[in-house]
Amino acid sequence: MTTAENRDRIHSFLEMLAVERAASENTLAAYHRDLTDAAEFLEAMGGGLIAAERADLADYQRSLAGEGLASSTIARRISALRQFYRFELEEGLREDNPAMGLSPPKASREVPDVLSREEIGALLSACEGENVKDVRDLCLLELVYSAGLRASEVCTLPVTALHTVKDGYIRILGKGQKERLCPVGGPARRALGAWLAIREEQLPTRNRVAADKFVFPSGGADGHVNRRTLQNIIRERALKANLDPERISPHSLRHAFATHMLQGGADLRTVQVLLGHSDISTTQIYTHLLTDDLVDMLHAAHPLAQKSRK
Repeated sequence: MTTAENRDRIHSFLEMLAVERAASENTLAAYHRDLTDAAEFLEAMGGGLIAAERADLADYQRSLAGEGLASSTIARRISALRQFYRFELEEGLREDNPAMGLSPPKASREVPDVLSREEIGALLSACEGENVKDVRDLCLLELVYSAGLRASEVCTLPVTALHTVKDGYIRILGKGQKERLCPVGGPARRALGAWLAIREEQLPTRNRVAADKFVFPSGGADGHVNRRTLQNIIRERALKANLDPERISPHSLRHAFATHMLQGGADLRTVQVLLGHSDISTTQIYTHLLTDDLVDMLHAAHPLAQKSRK
């Protein structure tokens, strides 16, 4: 199947959802993103969404876990694939549903081990250089870590989001189309300035109009770098910094941002706003990582602890 044929079949599925199930625009957009992501992965592996078998989809699921995506996100994408193939089956376009054999991960609120400040510093140092790729990669990783952006947010970051960067923050349109302001520190602003100084020269000839809308343009159909490119960049830089690439993903950089903010004295509500979490309980998962810090604080500040030292 060609890319165009895969897109046509996805479009037919979305039409069914809109007409028969009265799916909202947001729901349709979510299904489109999930299925397109799967199609791009499968095509890169030499196949496609339409001809995929269970083993191909299992490879895709493993790749999502490798990117550090939340269990709930992976489960949603597997669900989207199941519904797509059910539609294909009902329409007589397939004889099976290859996604039915997949076991989506159980939702978990556990946070992986968090990268230290030294490890983050080594990763960013591995991006230093004067060539175009170095400048772009440093800017990407500075924004993910320094502003706590999601992979999708940094990859699709529009140029219009930078209108307030001179005031120290950028506007992010996150999950559920919710807008938030993300402060951008000095190192990230300098990295952004260096990239913007050469960005226009890097605009692709192909799909140039679409690409010009994004801070990190690409010649692909969407006009911007994708999450898989970002993950590959992180892997390459991790290896250069002598870090284990299996521990580092866009999501782990976001975890590090949140944890380091809390360790630095930021309150939970502030971190919730910066991360764009709608529910503070989601942000609270980071607090268990601060156990050692809390113990040290208790020994340093509690009056009885002070008395015991005398």
